[in-house]
Amino acid sequence: QVQLVESGGGLVQAGGSLRLSCAASGLIFSSYAMGWFRQAPGKKREFVAAITWGGKNTNYASSVKGRFTISRDNAKNTVYLQMNSLRPEDTAVYYCAAGRYGIKPFLTNYWGQGTQVTVSS
Repeated sequence: QVQLVESGGGLVQAGGSLRLSCAASGLIFSSYAMGWFRQAPGKKREFVAAITWGGKNTNYASSVKGRFTISRDNAKNTVYLQMNSLRPEDTAVYYCAAGRYGIKPFLTNYWGQGTQVTVSS
């Protein structure tokens, strides 16, 4: 059974930083591209960032490029999302995702349960 478990969400002031983690189990982690998506209240889930199997290539939504960094540690079966210069509009539930194909676009095979990120102004 595949499990993706996110952690690291919380409440932060605008301009602050958070680091999300996603621990994966039940799959060959190094065979999957990994991604992060988010969904704000009343809005559709949107792509945030993705990283290829070996971590050499990444893809970001234009709204987070230059502020967020995705990385992975295949030895720990974990993917990270470092979020800097946070804005109130970054407030959302953030979801970890695993995909068997590329990152442009990122096609999701498995989802995590999500972690709440709230940025206060």
